[in-house]
Amino acid sequence: MKYYRSPIMTGLRQRFRLLYGESQADLCLERLAMLIGRYGVGTTPAPTDSGWNQEDVLLITYGDMVKRDREPPLATLHSFLKTHLKPGTLNTVHILPFFPYSSDDGFSIIDYRAVNPDLGSWQEIEAIAGDYKLMADLVLNHASRQSSWFRDYVSGISPGCGYFVEADPQADLSQVVRPRNLPLLTPTHTRFGLRHLWTTFSEDQIDLNFANPDVLFEFLDLLLLYISHGATVVRLDAIAYLWKTVGTTCIHLPETHQVVKLMRDLLDLTAPHVFLMTETNVPHRENVSYFGNGDEAHIVYQFSLPPLLLHTLMTGNATYLSKWASALEAPPAGCTFLNFTASHDGVGVRPLEGLIPQEEIERVLTGVERRGGHISTKANADGTQSPYELNITYFDALSDPDSADPAGHIARFLCSQTIAMELQGIPAVYFHSLVATCNDPQGVQEQGHYRAINRRKWDAADLENRLNDPHSHHAKVFGEYTRLLQLRTRQPAFHPDAAQRILHLGPSFFALVRTAAADSQAIVAISNVTGAHVDLPRLSEIPELARADAWHDLITDTQCQTSATLTLSPYQTLWLSI
Repeated sequence: MKYYRSPIMTGLRQRFRLLYGESQADLCLERLAMLIGRYGVGTTPAPTDSGWNQEDVLLITYGDMVKRDREPPLATLHSFLKTHLKPGTLNTVHILPFFPYSSDDGFSIIDYRAVNPDLGSWQEIEAIAGDYKLMADLVLNHASRQSSWFRDYVSGISPGCGYFVEADPQADLSQVVRPRNLPLLTPTHTRFGLRHLWTTFSEDQIDLNFANPDVLFEFLDLLLLYISHGATVVRLDAIAYLWKTVGTTCIHLPETHQVVKLMRDLLDLTAPHVFLMTETNVPHRENVSYFGNGDEAHIVYQFSLPPLLLHTLMTGNATYLSKWASALEAPPAGCTFLNFTASHDGVGVRPLEGLIPQEEIERVLTGVERRGGHISTKANADGTQSPYELNITYFDALSDPDSADPAGHIARFLCSQTIAMELQGIPAVYFHSLVATCNDPQGVQEQGHYRAINRRKWDAADLENRLNDPHSHHAKVFGEYTRLLQLRTRQPAFHPDAAQRILHLGPSFFALVRTAAADSQAIVAISNVTGAHVDLPRLSEIPELARADAWHDLITDTQCQTSATLTLSPYQTLWLSI
């Protein structure tokens, strides 16, 4: 095997040793060597364009977010994107888990190697991967109670009999960090008697035992399988809770980081064009720990951005957002952020910890409830519960319950999305944000959980009619949103790695400077986060703007004179190009 004596394989052996001990390290390495190439991954040269640039914009969607009769939903999604999105709008599609599942809208997987027949087949997945970069989920913390793995566990059949985490219900598990307010252990009757299984998220999602190398190798195999079907980004779902050690918090354990590093090493060896992304909805410092020293995830979500932006535009005060953005450390070389405002999940509350005062967090919680949203809670070690997640569409979250002005609502929402586009990193757009979907209370009632409020399934004809109606808020948001994305992807200063500096122009503004490599372009982006007309301060004092007698606002395609007094309309953004 040509890889066996490579430096990466030496590093992989060290990771196996740290996870499973010296006696298992060589066996694991030999097993990995036999796995490599099983799906053709690593046997052909990787694409030469393996980096990212300003053209990278990611869409987050379920496979059946838009549906048409007598057509596989994945085919409908593909057709919708090809028909309604002009070239240069976005180039990456994150299809949320598209496998057979039993609950949690896809995140309780029954069969990791099959496509849910209600969505389509691998053929539809590969067709999308032929036109877009494809992001796929590796849901590795837990598997469905209905999976063959779990049936084998209950029956005592190898290797599944060792795939799940058992625990003594009398053990002290008080330190365990919980993302839910459900019981941590679920009693299960097996061939060998009653066992108590670890269920971090729900009784239908049984936690997998990564202390067993057989489980790790299942997922290394799956990683290569998804790449063979066209995945170029792989998202590690709920990775923070992967490893369990009684007497610890069971979150962010060293072994969990070793597993991420091991997967990164495998990609570097076999598929260097594929990016690894971690999903850890936790406070910022914990979140960015998954960059490691540039040897773990390539991409990490900006989980603090959605709630901070929400607070900023609810209050008309950018102070906390600007302070947070100013303190951001640049990612390690070869790493970047994913900047998003909404996803299939709700807006995390924990990522606000330490960033804004508690009374300001309460202000956001109250604001979400006034706008028809819900607050999900988590269980704490002392038996209490605390807010964990805001469940609401981002479009409705930025409505004004005291005003029926649709133009102001649209402007406020688009301001939030424009700010997310500007920040250093790769922007991600949720399907329901792109088409300005409102809250779905009927979905909550039917599905029985709060997250359904932001997971509506559109009838394709209904959605297309709304997008074709110039008077609908869907059409107004979609038209301007896609125009801004197309404009953004043409600007070198918005390259994910381009330098970023935050400007402090007062609480009414969020402002920054992005500078492309070799100073080929600089963009000064300024957003009015208030509902009033506000005069800009002395822009000629900003060094990048002082170089020229006039600046070009990319968004309005107009010239701004240095000597002119500029007034920004409510929620207006300028992209001043130099």
